[in-house]
Amino acid sequence: MTERPGSDTSGDSRFAALVVAGLICQEVGASIAVLLFPQVGALGMVFLRVLFSAVILLPIARPTLRGIRGTAWLTVIGFGLVLALMNGLFYLSLDRIPLGAAVTIEVLGPLVLSVVAARRAIAWLWAGLAAIGVALLGEGSFGALDLVGVALAAGAGIAWAFYILLSRQTGRRFARFDGLAIAMAIGAVASAPFGIASAGGALLHPEVLLLGAAVALLSSTVPYGLELLALRHLHPSAFAILLSLAPAIAALAGLVLLRQTFDWVGVIAVVLVISASIGAVWSARAHEPAPESPDEVA
Repeated sequence: MTERPGSDTSGDSRFAALVVAGLICQEVGASIAVLLFPQVGALGMVFLRVLFSAVILLPIARPTLRGIRGTAWLTVIGFGLVLALMNGLFYLSLDRIPLGAAVTIEVLGPLVLSVVAARRAIAWLWAGLAAIGVALLGEGSFGALDLVGVALAAGAGIAWAFYILLSRQTGRRFARFDGLAIAMAIGAVASAPFGIASAGGALLHPEVLLLGAAVALLSSTVPYGLELLALRHLHPSAFAILLSLAPAIAALAGLVLLRQTFDWVGVIAVVLVISASIGAVWSARAHEPAPESPDEVA
């Protein structure tokens, strides 16, 4: 692979560390969100996260609405709705199953997308490996998994696959953070009725608002900023492989912050899904043209 001017292994390691730091922030944010569920509910937490993300991003991006054509509007509206749906399904799953199990199941969405993009028979090997990992999750490695929670996490994974596709389209049609900021605002409006109904008067409590802002910073603003910086220097496939570490980081966050235990079967399940994700990324990369721009990668 051709090296970028001025790049070196230690530099790439530093930017890889930024991606991992972003993942840690996301899972810590998810853990804080779970702790808030008794007060605001899962959908109330979704509303707070998306609302504060929009409040933070809009002044930074300062997007202009003039000149946005019909297809661009359809793309960004779809992106905002999928963003709200993805977070809603994921947080609803966290209300029923452990964080590590939920993220492991959710990763299947992007994994399937990578398998389809690869268009090679070997890619189905990775799908089978991931299926074994998920089957092991059902063996009680994280405790008895609620089937509704599993279905919700799988739904979040499907929404994540659409999120990736729409994120790329939004990146092509909007400059910098403009599309993301507009999508967050749309997601906040879409999730507002459900969030208000779920949380009620708790949304007026200062401590709830403060923790909601913290979740938005940890789960959205900081990771997006770190990922944007890292993507300027890392190959997209390397970035995708690093994102495959999310289930392991989520399982550790659940263990440390939420006291959600898992046994050695759970460790094997997470390792299998991570291995399948990495393999699928490499299979897809073998048939992808050189990336047009780092900014197009979700």
